[in-house]
Amino acid sequence: MTTTEPVDDLGYDAIEASAALAGDSRDPYPDLAVARQRTPIQRGDFIPDIPRDPDGPESFTVYSCDLATQVLRDNRHFSSEVYVEMMGPVMGHSILEMDEPEHRIHRALVSQAFRQKALARWEEELVGSVCDELIDRFVDAGRVDLVRSYTFPFPVQVIARILGLPREDYPKFQRWSIELISVGWDWDRGIAASHSLRDYFKGVVDQRRREPRDDLISDLVCAEIDGDQLTDEEIFAFLRLLLPAGGETTYRSSSNLLFCLLTNPDQLDAVRNDRSLLPQAIEEGIRYEPPLLFIVRSAVTDVEVGGMQIPKGSAISVSLGAANRDPSKFEHPDRFDIFRNARQHVSFGFGAHMCLGMHLARMETRVAMNRLFDRLPNLRLDPAADDVHVHGLMFRSPRELPVIFDPA
Repeated sequence: MTTTEPVDDLGYDAIEASAALAGDSRDPYPDLAVARQRTPIQRGDFIPDIPRDPDGPESFTVYSCDLATQVLRDNRHFSSEVYVEMMGPVMGHSILEMDEPEHRIHRALVSQAFRQKALARWEEELVGSVCDELIDRFVDAGRVDLVRSYTFPFPVQVIARILGLPREDYPKFQRWSIELISVGWDWDRGIAASHSLRDYFKGVVDQRRREPRDDLISDLVCAEIDGDQLTDEEIFAFLRLLLPAGGETTYRSSSNLLFCLLTNPDQLDAVRNDRSLLPQAIEEGIRYEPPLLFIVRSAVTDVEVGGMQIPKGSAISVSLGAANRDPSKFEHPDRFDIFRNARQHVSFGFGAHMCLGMHLARMETRVAMNRLFDRLPNLRLDPAADDVHVHGLMFRSPRELPVIFDPA
């Protein structure tokens, strides 16, 4: 089998590390459904073994779609500052942990780099070429593992090109992105990755300040609203967030979509024959199997949610996976169906913190799918594949996607 090995010169296998990060849970959805049916909000954590200070604040988990959207859009009672402790040590002071009005100002500055005009240019000049270069390596083989050779490497390569970074640095960026979000399991490795990224980006930012180019880092350096500009540390924090947010989640969501289509050949054929169905297939894929099952907020005041009193300071886990399969919002929610009547899911979050890169993620996935369907005739799951499935409890994606196709 021809592959594109995402292994760096130190022998670090990023796919194996990413699989370990996801965990071994095969199907958490029945248990999430039981929890949601029992009560839309419960005291405690759904995920076992989350380290909590026994003398610290209480924790709660929200399961229903209505309560998930309530918590995520309510900036007066719920804060993202909980991520200061969780991810701040590796990300820095990033948009992930900011509340209003700081969040609004910062988001307005960084969002200038994600204008529709920029997305259109990236689609034409960058994303398609990355996908084609990867497919070129296995198009004549007739079989490939699409995770290792395609869905895993392409989002980080796209981000690296958008940032204007050298091709030879792609493998270590993939490694750093995984090491950053592994900080809860391996503190030293996560902190080391954070320092490495800051040191690396400092040289690039300094250069772009002297000589701006046509890339995203230059856009961030030059962004200005009413005299406000991003400091170097704010740029470093955003770039450290961009790697896992843009690479890790897009790789998982595109892998999940492919798994869903490959295991539903009638829907795969429908999309392959009518590409206008692709946008709704992407939305259904990310509803049915989101790459991230939980996000967290903290209560800034005593507040009532779903009839339960939440004390100030409590941690609130919002189960995106449970909310996306709430039968009060989605008919037959445990069925993958690209033809269902569209309703808004919460995989990209909700409210002020809705994912800044969601339009880029959708565009990348659309281009990646179109390139595959254009260039790999009769693409199908390898019948000899052994128990291919999506796994994970916090992050979810298939470990592999062995496929066969008619050689070009």
